Amino acid sequence: MTDRTAVRTGLLTVDGATLHHEVRGEGPLLVMLPGGSADAGIYDAIAADLADRWTVATFDPRGYSRSPLDGPVTDQSPATHADDIVRLIDLLSPDGDPAALFGSSSSAVVALAALARHPGRLSRVVAHEPPVVALLPDPEAGRALFAAVREAFRRDGVAAAMTTMAAGLAPEEGEAAPGPEREAAEEAPTPEQAATFRRMHANLPFFLEHVLCPFSGYAPDLVALKASAAHLVVGVGRDSRALLPAVAAEGLARRVGAGVAEFPGGHIGLTEHPRAFAARLRDVLAAP
Repeated sequence: MTDRTAVRTGLLTVDGATLHHEVRGEGPLLVMLPGGSADAGIYDAIAADLADRWTVATFDPRGYSRSPLDGPVTDQSPATHADDIVRLIDLLSPDGDPAALFGSSSSAVVALAALARHPGRLSRVVAHEPPVVALLPDPEAGRALFAAVREAFRRDGVAAAMTTMAAGLAPEEGEAAPGPEREAAEEAPTPEQAATFRRMHANLPFFLEHVLCPFSGYAPDLVALKASAAHLVVGVGRDSRALLPAVAAEGLARRVGAGVAEFPGGHIGLTEHPRAFAARLRDVLAAP
């Protein structure tokens, strides 16, 4: 009997990069997009939980970890990353069957771009808290925040940038925005988990300089998304509904007529509560 959690790795050549990808399980294809500075490793626990029902594909986005760029490092485009996803779907679903897609935070922006550009290749898209500032009540304030984060990185480094972002995303009463540093691990990480964390942490400069502003500044194709709204579910965290990404997400749902699903935890609920998050995602993906 095949071990459904066994990982099969591969490389996919796309225009301008080579993508490292990992596949587990059998069944309909589910592609999980890592957000922020994360790579495929962010989904290790969740992918194993979902591999009993889906062929779960995870990957390192272009420019991250094990997916090197072929040429100079430049600002990234959600449209280019979305086209990468469809190339991966074509590879893993050569018979043309559509795939389900999950993205969180910046990768939820990619998921929206993929649905707008390639609706026929996607059966369901779950976009968890895409921080699209164009959908905020005050878009200019959102753009100014992320520009300030990038400037803090350029001036003072990663720690200063992350502090600026946490302060900017916090509710008015001053509660710190959720982030990896707030997670309370019950057990010490294994050496493999520690190595994965270091690898993803090393992506932060690329994310802060070349991803954060172009992705948060992305203007979704609302007409195309409205036409595919039956295939779109917008996710929001139970504990982060007052924060910028969730406000933008709910604004998107209202504009295009998509459903909204609440997930455990906050903006990084998939790492705060991976088992509960996976169970909720299972229900959302399986819903008629």
